[in-house]
Amino acid sequence: PLRRVEKLAGLSSRVPFHKVDLTDREGLRGVFQQHSIGSVIHFAALKAVGESVQKPLAYYRNNVAGTLNLMDTMAEFGVKNIVFSSSATVYEAVYEGLPLREDNPLGCTSPYGRTKLFTESVIRDTVDASEGVNAIMLRYFNPTGAHESGTMGEAPLQAFPNNLMPYVSQVAIGKLPEVHVFGSDYNTRDGTGVRDYIHVMDLAEAHVIALKRLAENHGYEIFNLGSGNGQTVLEMIRAMSEACGRDIPYKIDPRRPGDIDTILCEPSKAAKVLGFTVRRDLKQMCTDLWRWQQANPNGYE
Repeated sequence: PLRRVEKLAGLSSRVPFHKVDLTDREGLRGVFQQHSIGSVIHFAALKAVGESVQKPLAYYRNNVAGTLNLMDTMAEFGVKNIVFSSSATVYEAVYEGLPLREDNPLGCTSPYGRTKLFTESVIRDTVDASEGVNAIMLRYFNPTGAHESGTMGEAPLQAFPNNLMPYVSQVAIGKLPEVHVFGSDYNTRDGTGVRDYIHVMDLAEAHVIALKRLAENHGYEIFNLGSGNGQTVLEMIRAMSEACGRDIPYKIDPRRPGDIDTILCEPSKAAKVLGFTVRRDLKQMCTDLWRWQQANPNGYE
């Protein structure tokens, strides 16, 4: 993937890369010793809601303990700026279908969500206790799509991807026989869960904006990243069917623990403060995802 990043960016040299786990404190210190780091974007986490219910300790160990090591190391080397990849799962699950604002009550329905909420708290307390430290929490809704070139995209390593759209695209290309839809009795227009999807390239652009804002010393800030519109699971399957020009088979299975009816983003704060709004619609998400899947049926292998 990094070779493809370099080509897309037109770089003449290689992107520095260190294969270090955040739970490896000394390995992490070694990276900071080798580079003059101005800001950190923290993406590193286990991220499957269902898996977190089954393996909560693994999620706390990886997501929370890893962040503690990162924050300690940043403090040791005087790195004062961080953008954190958070999640809409930090919000209390009393949605009633209303879009979520950054000041909505917080609460979690899964260990995964709690690890994101705990990590936000760790970072916020660090900002409050430290002079000149700035942090932006970006609460993602549901990223999907791929780079429009078809050379960069999501390549899950599991036999069955944890996220819906990689799963749908692998069924579309014939790697998997059918999509398993978890639950058809939600309080939604077709009985399947409604989520707010955002194109991964819109998400990437939001991170660039956030990095620039860190330099303005605003302390601790939170922004939702989503479109403000929601689609059901079945609507997403139909949209992908249109993109690939074939019907995508699916099967209704029982609901999963921790899943809820509807999650929608209220994106106005990001628009007002960051000047960020999504530019890519559902059709482009599916078109770009299908282009990636066709060109890379086995991911980066």
